[in-house]
Amino acid sequence: MKELGKSRSTIKPPEIELTETRVFVATNITAVSEEGTEEQPGFAGYEFDLVEYDKDECIKLQAEHGADLEQQLEDTQVALCEVYEFMS
Repeated sequence: MKELGKSRSTIKPPEIELTETRVFVATNITAVSEEGTEEQPGFAGYEFDLVEYDKDECIKLQAEHGADLEQQLEDTQVALCEVYEFMS
């Protein structure tokens, strides 16, 4: 994973962009409009945080996240069963 930091674009970036070997994730996407000065032109576009992942690394992270969600779902189901039994 490479944190690429704040990035800017004149077009709104996709939240996830896939290439053959990399995955780019854009978060905190906000519209930006800055007026120009005599020295610098203005900017109208988007600012966002950008992270680059190797595809294999991204697949591994998604699998881990899926396992975490499965465990949370199982814990919730057990808790709901306990509440149901308590109410009966």
